[in-house]
Amino acid sequence: MSPRTEVIAAAFLATMAMPAMAQDVLLTVTAGGSTHHYDLEALQELPVTEFTTSTNWTEGEVTFTGVALATLLAEAGVEDGSVMATAINDYAVEIPVAEVTEDAPIIAYMQDGEILSPRDKGPLWVVYPFDSDPEYQTEIAYSRSIWQLDRITGAE
Repeated sequence: MSPRTEVIAAAFLATMAMPAMAQDVLLTVTAGGSTHHYDLEALQELPVTEFTTSTNWTEGEVTFTGVALATLLAEAGVEDGSVMATAINDYAVEIPVAEVTEDAPIIAYMQDGEILSPRDKGPLWVVYPFDSDPEYQTEIAYSRSIWQLDRITGAE
């Protein structure tokens, strides 16, 4: 292979790799003029929150593992107002920051010890501990429990 062909081949392979790298980003959080990108490893390095609850979309009790939304908002510097949580299909819900606690909701990346896949409402799912408090057993909480979450945007 000539040096020119090697350069062209390397450039082609680098271009082919770009979409794979972009797929590694599971969540983009944009707020206050900054953007944070999280892949699964970055999410798993944050403090872990886990709870067991039933949902309207699963059978029986399920254990969810993830990171508290409050943790992500703190990293992004979001302290008040609301955030827009948006799924891959552009379904979006507004979540008031005043209603986010250390325990709920979480951005789940695992269900019953298994990484969530897009076929199973993943790779990320906004989940509340529905069984722990009747306050979470409302249409509002259910509507905010979006799956296939891929971005969170704070008010600018």
